Amino acid sequence: MQTPFDTGLVWLRRDLRWEDNAALGAALQQCRQVHAVFVFDRAILDSLPRADRRVEFIHASVLELDAQWRARAARPDAGLIVLHGLAQDEIPALAQALQVQAVFAARDYEPQARARDAAVDTTLRAQGRVLRLCKDHVLFEESELLTQGGKPYTVFTPYLRAWRARLAQQPAAAPAPALQAERMAARPAALQHAPPTLAALGFSDQHSNPLKLAPGASGAHALLSDFLPRLGRYDSARNFPARKGPSYLGVHLRFGTISLRQLVHLARADNSSGAATWLSELAWRDFYFQILANFPHVAERAFKPAYDSIVWEQGALAQDLYAAWCAGRTGYPLVDAAMAQLNQTGYMHNRLRMVAGSFLVKHLGLDWRWGERYFAQQLNDFDLAANNGGWQWVASSGCDAQPYFRIFNPLSQSEKFDPDGAFIRRYLPALAGLDARAIHAPWLARPLDLQLAGVRLGQDYPLPLVDHAQARARTLLRYGFLKKAPAVA
Repeated sequence: MQTPFDTGLVWLRRDLRWEDNAALGAALQQCRQVHAVFVFDRAILDSLPRADRRVEFIHASVLELDAQWRARAARPDAGLIVLHGLAQDEIPALAQALQVQAVFAARDYEPQARARDAAVDTTLRAQGRVLRLCKDHVLFEESELLTQGGKPYTVFTPYLRAWRARLAQQPAAAPAPALQAERMAARPAALQHAPPTLAALGFSDQHSNPLKLAPGASGAHALLSDFLPRLGRYDSARNFPARKGPSYLGVHLRFGTISLRQLVHLARADNSSGAATWLSELAWRDFYFQILANFPHVAERAFKPAYDSIVWEQGALAQDLYAAWCAGRTGYPLVDAAMAQLNQTGYMHNRLRMVAGSFLVKHLGLDWRWGERYFAQQLNDFDLAANNGGWQWVASSGCDAQPYFRIFNPLSQSEKFDPDGAFIRRYLPALAGLDARAIHAPWLARPLDLQLAGVRLGQDYPLPLVDHAQARARTLLRYGFLKKAPAVA
């Protein structure tokens, strides 16, 4: 069959899977032969700590995909080309060395990624080559869904209606066509080496993995198989951190070791209320991606400009409060258990992301960007669009956000969503001896109960940094000027 290009290069980024890979599928359809490359991009890696769970996850996923590629090609000289350097330089250099006519990649919507891709595109054009970007890790991108006025949606509920309506017009997902192994090109002799080790990349492989997070498509499908029998109960179980409610697929969606289209297809095929709720959560993901793509200023500033005028706490006291929050030493057990979960595992339950985030902003009076940066450092599934959207939601500065006068009460949240204190006991063993009445607010417990549980407030566990009622009053004053701010169009 005649193809537009003789030789193509698939540039894998956050689509580390074989199945339903849009860039790979396009390349194999349009090229006589195809190479594939993954770049451990120093523009990203050089800013990370030398032990990072995400780098370990990516590295293991790349190794698995390389093995799958060689097995599909059924010859040892096939496989991924794995490089370590600045992707902006490495991709054009490799394209020239391989004499490819086109480079295929999945579109990325983050500002830095867009700048990188624009630079690569410019260099490739100067070489007489093309960069073909395609949609892969969202269902609907950028301006695919617009209001009747032709503008991007900024409120989720009407966006969800439009998202569902467009989805209903699409045919059910079909099995991917067979990908011709004969089109998978052999690596040049100079590139016939194994992918670099973590040590060669400058990273330690000794990072703890308490979640036993399995990488690659195999890890993703194992989690999916575990979740599907629970899907029907997702709506009722997802808010309780001590229960096995979520899918835990966030990190796999982040790095593309599973196809979003596959998950949407599975959710649509299930008529349960749990599946409907899960489908809405997948739509939230698309929503935040299109917000980032259409309003890139959110990566640094408030979506609502008036909220950039809020005066946050500063100085030594603010830094001390921030350090206590990061370390899980606020004196509010549910908040501290959530931070312990994050620090120990790189994961935080979604309900707790709201509770812990709201506490930082509306109890401690600290800039939401401080929390956003800390989550970006710690979360296995960190994704700029979702992380920014979540933090602007709790700060009330984002699109369709929590109104500023609605302030989570960490005590009532604890009593409602961890009623027996099981989650708190798991991550705060110092409080494990307290009963279900006292564990949510140890500072209100009877002295005898504290003594019997072996808890000395201020020593074994901190006293609360702030009083909820007083913190709420300060937040209302902090945000009060917004009553007179002009509405956002």
